[in-house]
Amino acid sequence: MTETRAEIRLPTKELRDDLPFFTRTLGMRLDMIFPADNPEVAVLSGHGLRLRIQKGAAEPPGTLRILTDDPGFAGGARTLTAPNGTRVEIDGLNPPVVTPATEHAFIVRRLADQAPWVIGRAGMEYRDLVPTRLGGAMIASHIRVPDGPVPDMVHFHKVGFQLIFCVAGWVDVLYEDQGGIRRIHAGDCFIQPPGIRHKVLHSEGVQVVEIGVPAEHVTEIDHEMTLPTRQYRPDREWEGQRFVHDIGAEGVFRPFRIPGLEARDTGIMAATQGVASVMVARPVGQAPWTAHDGDILFTFVLTGSMTLEGAGKDPCRLEPGDAFVIPPGLATRYGDVTADLQLLEVALPGNPPTRVL
Repeated sequence: MTETRAEIRLPTKELRDDLPFFTRTLGMRLDMIFPADNPEVAVLSGHGLRLRIQKGAAEPPGTLRILTDDPGFAGGARTLTAPNGTRVEIDGLNPPVVTPATEHAFIVRRLADQAPWVIGRAGMEYRDLVPTRLGGAMIASHIRVPDGPVPDMVHFHKVGFQLIFCVAGWVDVLYEDQGGIRRIHAGDCFIQPPGIRHKVLHSEGVQVVEIGVPAEHVTEIDHEMTLPTRQYRPDREWEGQRFVHDIGAEGVFRPFRIPGLEARDTGIMAATQGVASVMVARPVGQAPWTAHDGDILFTFVLTGSMTLEGAGKDPCRLEPGDAFVIPPGLATRYGDVTADLQLLEVALPGNPPTRVL
């Protein structure tokens, strides 16, 4: 049976000065030291690291990051410097997800403007729909996934809210405690509660719109869990949110917050306890000028076309693939709509109060 170990080498000028810092202050274990009469090399381990501190090593001192849930670790210090010059940063093991305050703006992102597609995780192509990220409050991406098996791993996201809405094609995904393979088609959507493990399996011609809050969030690989899990727990909650698989073809349209439109509710507002609402709206008449009093209001044109009018803004004709964000208080109107218009609206918090002007 073979065994392999990896070490990180750090320099030192005087080993006896560094050993107390790494063993006592950082709580690492001394595993090896030599030569006995005048030690020049020490090997230590701890916190998932194996360090080789060597006198005269050519490498720079470097930086170590230690993540811990012990508030008294290293006497409560957040940054330390070892005698050999190594910087030590101490941070929380599972820091809370913090969403920056929204920097509101009126944003229109048109597919015809040919914003670049960027290769991202697992070979997927991303088009940024909100370049400002509203100051870091959210990210909206138009994503294309190559046909066939997806080279994905079981993973989860440290987020406040995450939506996957299928625009075209289909994709198969496995979710923790949600049974076997789930396939979404155009018009369907998933909500991925914070921390739910999942894995993308296979896709054909798929395009999705993905919304994440906050904009910068961590994707973490789970090397232990195998999907599908044995248990089926449809009512399980992750940080107060339930998994949703909404099938668009089964949706029922009802009056919308904007007169002149009707919408089908995906059930996401109830599943997130009001964190967000996700609606698909279509015209039934002429929409008036309105203004909302919520926070984030993002809209993506699924089918058809319309003219977006905003107070003090140039009217903009929008087509499928276009997206826009309306800040609170701005008077807007959806004009010259085509009969086949369908809009995906994502609001945080859900169902924003709306005034007819």
